[in-house]
Amino acid sequence: MMLHLRSVLALALLSLCGLAQAASPKADPRFEPTRQAFEAAFPGVTVDGIRATPFANLLEVEVGGTLLYTDPQASFVLQGSLLDSKSRVDLTEQRMQELNRVSLDDLPLDKAIKLVKGDGSRRLVVFEDPNCGYCKRLHTTLQEIDNVTVYSLMFPILGPDSRRKAEDIWCAQNPAKTLSDWMGGGTRPEKASCEHPLDQLLAVGQKLRIQGTPAIYFADGSRADGWLPAAQLQSRLEAAAQ
Repeated sequence: MMLHLRSVLALALLSLCGLAQAASPKADPRFEPTRQAFEAAFPGVTVDGIRATPFANLLEVEVGGTLLYTDPQASFVLQGSLLDSKSRVDLTEQRMQELNRVSLDDLPLDKAIKLVKGDGSRRLVVFEDPNCGYCKRLHTTLQEIDNVTVYSLMFPILGPDSRRKAEDIWCAQNPAKTLSDWMGGGTRPEKASCEHPLDQLLAVGQKLRIQGTPAIYFADGSRADGWLPAAQLQSRLEAAAQ
């Protein structure tokens, strides 16, 4: 069990190795002994933050974008979702939503492929891989959504062919049409080359701890990881607009 946990923590660190992280909140001196005990128990692991939970003697530990739980002495470690049995709220998911929240204006929208539907009054930012099946499904779902501007940020993480397609789409004479034709209609983009921002977009996505596609950001800065049905997408758009 201990060996498995060491492996989990090591992988979490390696996945973010060399990447600039968002500034962590000022460390709470009350939890300094816990941090020291935790890092002593798992050499090579760096604790990004420790926070109290609503439950006595149970602390939240942030490590490499992962949330774990321990006691003040770090004598045990729990990995998984923390549920409030009374409210039925997934506190881990709620907390991850807080950590993943960003302002859309802080995202590289100038490097996005922009798709406008209707009056384009609502905004949506999507990190997507051109070979991602759920990204293609999202484009189909978006056909049911009106009055939205979609900023597509190429995030080719599924292999060399994804990278090639992302370059071809970005460098096309009409990137928006080329993207829609491929993701929505299966028309493979023609070969094209130019200066492109793919490496920058990959770095941004890694800083945001995006590990899969699509990653969808709404106007209120909240994020959804994965495809959403039209009704849920519409609901999130409306909530974000408020």
